[in-house]
Amino acid sequence: MILNHIQNPNDIKKLDIDELNTLAEEIKLFLIESIEKTGGHLSSNLGTIELTLAMHYVFDSPNDTFVWDVGHQAYTHKVLTGRKDLMSTIRQKDGLSGFTKRSESEHDIFGAGHSSTSVSAALGIAMANKLDNNSDTSIAVIGDGALTGGMSFEALNHAGDTNANLLIILNDNDMSISKNVGALSKYLTRLISGKIYSTMKSKSLEFLERLPRIQKFAKRSEEHLKGMILPGTLFEELGIDYFGPIDGHDIDILIKTLENLKNFEKPRILHIITKKGHGFKAAEENPLKFHGISPPSSSSDNFPSYSSVFGEWLCNIAKSDEKVIGITPAMSEGSGMVDFANKFPERFVDVAIAEQHAVTLAGGMATQGLKPIVAIYSTFLQRGYDQFIHDIALQNLNVTFAIDRAGLVGADGATHAGIFDLSFLRCIPNITILAPSSSLEMYKALNFANHFEGPVCVRFPRGKSSVEDFVTKSMIDIGKGNIVRAGEDIAIFSFGNMLEIALEASEKINATVVDMRFVKPLDEDLIINIANNSSTLISIEDNTLKGGAGSAINELLQINNIKTKLHILGIPDYVTEHGLQSELYELYGLTSENIIKASNNQ
Repeated sequence: MILNHIQNPNDIKKLDIDELNTLAEEIKLFLIESIEKTGGHLSSNLGTIELTLAMHYVFDSPNDTFVWDVGHQAYTHKVLTGRKDLMSTIRQKDGLSGFTKRSESEHDIFGAGHSSTSVSAALGIAMANKLDNNSDTSIAVIGDGALTGGMSFEALNHAGDTNANLLIILNDNDMSISKNVGALSKYLTRLISGKIYSTMKSKSLEFLERLPRIQKFAKRSEEHLKGMILPGTLFEELGIDYFGPIDGHDIDILIKTLENLKNFEKPRILHIITKKGHGFKAAEENPLKFHGISPPSSSSDNFPSYSSVFGEWLCNIAKSDEKVIGITPAMSEGSGMVDFANKFPERFVDVAIAEQHAVTLAGGMATQGLKPIVAIYSTFLQRGYDQFIHDIALQNLNVTFAIDRAGLVGADGATHAGIFDLSFLRCIPNITILAPSSSLEMYKALNFANHFEGPVCVRFPRGKSSVEDFVTKSMIDIGKGNIVRAGEDIAIFSFGNMLEIALEASEKINATVVDMRFVKPLDEDLIINIANNSSTLISIEDNTLKGGAGSAINELLQINNIKTKLHILGIPDYVTEHGLQSELYELYGLTSENIIKASNNQ
């Protein structure tokens, strides 16, 4: 096998086109076999094999820098840069990251787990190169879905006003995670679907292949072509030279085009057309299903995921409340909103990868008496933080945020860990924050949110609840915790899905356990009463220790001059690892054993 002889990118520069195509097929089979065992992003990586080979064939990494948007399509890049033998560890504790990571390889110039960052980062690198009189090329690989993020447009607008050596490769596969929506997606589809344009464009490649000898003439022909067929294309109007579209699975044409574009030394964009799941029929036919796959599991439980519980609640509440609107920033599948979208299409809004817009859009709807519910991952809510404060909280608007993937998420690692939301939300006035301990409690919390006037955040973890029967019409009283076990002398304040751990520990130390339910407002009377009648207090949460729920309890005790010892258990103040959720709970001390240890340290 050719793949067995590839140790670094220089090895592929010795291959001819036929050998590169053979290598592409070998990498495809290797990735399918590897990802089926470890889990990971399959469809997106099968779609970028040929592109990655062509990039490493033409350019000189790490001198020429590759910035992968999101980074979950860089598995072939990892294979070609000396990490093939470690692919069996990907997304596992102490193994390779599922995304690009600077500490992992010199070939990973910029880490990424969120979309729409690549053009900004690559432009920064290109401008730094320019200041240093460095002629190396900075390359950003960005998917068409990521272009809907406002940050991409900010970067494109700036790039067009520079003379930086920046090459942007637009990987157009008509898919992000959820199906792409919006005017830009339609624009790209319209651009590539015109037969006249496609025919004339293919002819223009004959000019491009003879660059740089007739570069000026070819460029002028390009401009006339676009002027005749598509006047004033988006990228050209931003001051960025546009080339394409070309077949992103044709290694020969990819190499020739990249070689021609290598020495332009000004911002340019190459538009390639790829297919997610390329070469694997099942993934081609269902790219959503194979976007991210899980490793084989021996678990046979049928408990629902928290996301599906939210989706069922949303459908049920929408039947009786016509003002309910469901909003998602391109995460309808992940957030359990598919059924809602099918049953209530006129009340389902997918804004694409545009978290900031999603938040303020919801605010606008709320001013008109609607009840917008924004379903968003905790890690992505960070991107709409200013809008949350300025457009929702300060105006006290009636918007509910269903915050999915709160806490440690496992294999996706630090970029996706939802461990900061309690800290960055708790300091904002006018908002209410709930952290339910089960799917039943979650259903009650969402019922509360739908009847409450003002911004409400309901945060819940990735994974499954241990409660099957969760549908209820009851709701939670604002700011009221629930004593689920009465004990002696020691009390545990549990937030969110830490309740099971707390109850397990309480049986061994005879502790009182309180399911706090609310992070803001706290059940102050309950906490004060328990604190005054206990020798040791323990709080536990799947949020960073700094500024979280435990800090809120500590503040309350200080204000009331209560001296009872408080131990706060949460995520330590450093970048988290990736691995199984259970492994990470153990690593960061979110265990019953650690609660018992804290109780003995009085």
